[in-house]
Amino acid sequence: MKVVLVTGSGGLVGSETARLFASEGYRVVGIDNNLRARFFGEAASTAPIQGQLAKELENFEPRDADIRDQDALRRIFETYSSDIEAIVHTAAQPSHDWAAREPHTDFTVNANGTLNLLELTRQFCPTSVFAFTSTNKVYGDAPNALPLRELDERWEIEQGHRYEMGIDETMSVDQCKHSLFGVSKLAADVLVQEYGRYFDMKTACFRAGCISGGSHAGAELHGFLSYLMICAVSGKPYSIFGYGGKQVRDNIHGHDVATAILEFVRAPRSGEVYNIGGSRESNCSVLEAIRICEEFSGKKMVYSHVDQARSGDHQWWISDVRKFNSHYPTWKLTYDVRAILGQIHDRL
Repeated sequence: MKVVLVTGSGGLVGSETARLFASEGYRVVGIDNNLRARFFGEAASTAPIQGQLAKELENFEPRDADIRDQDALRRIFETYSSDIEAIVHTAAQPSHDWAAREPHTDFTVNANGTLNLLELTRQFCPTSVFAFTSTNKVYGDAPNALPLRELDERWEIEQGHRYEMGIDETMSVDQCKHSLFGVSKLAADVLVQEYGRYFDMKTACFRAGCISGGSHAGAELHGFLSYLMICAVSGKPYSIFGYGGKQVRDNIHGHDVATAILEFVRAPRSGEVYNIGGSRESNCSVLEAIRICEEFSGKKMVYSHVDQARSGDHQWWISDVRKFNSHYPTWKLTYDVRAILGQIHDRL
């Protein structure tokens, strides 16, 4: 049976990937050591989802291993070796704020952990596909230099601008503020590209913005739509940081990221980079998302504005996914913002 290693398998994209690849006949080895509970508290634990996958999927094998632990990873790679067809790397420390608290932990998880996986792939299964869930934060705050117009409930890019359909992969990653999280993910991103180009391995970076879905365990420091709906339903106050709540994010469901990765595994390339997200089909400002949450919950949200934006945070981000679609034209989004929030609401 074909084997896929999925790191962060108890997380949002990891669990969606596990389910999808299992349905495609893969033996899924799910690597997760529940660091998310340490990052964001027990409410954000990945253990319940990891346990659920083990019960639901006959061909799912959970492995408790830290991606910083080379010996633990080596034992897994030795076990499956040339049977490994793909490595889908979704494990990460995902928060700007948390990274600033413990820079060493952030960097060793995001950068060193990725290096460990790449090197073991090269040693044990060099023809395997390596798909990495990167982030749009590799571009730092460069998007904030774009010409924006202030509308009633959102910022919007000037009409006719080259990025009107979304930001593509040509945006520079230099001469800007990234946050320490952005730096650690950029280091990993470049490593994945370099192993593809230097060693002719089949690698790709999927640079996503906001990823969400019904199984997302949102927290204040990470998981925008999920945490927003939690506040809407519970009545917990929500804080908006900067930009008047008009900052724009595109949002993509974890399942749609997983299907994009499956497309790449089926027809891989070397050292590729793709901006992946909701694009013009699925995006919203914070204020617009609040209105939708209020519709689903039937309650007025309690929220306040903090004038200071988070350091390095984007004022406007919409992904241009046309490069990926040109390589994989059958891939389509199946969820928009309203559908994502509806699923989150129904599962709370």
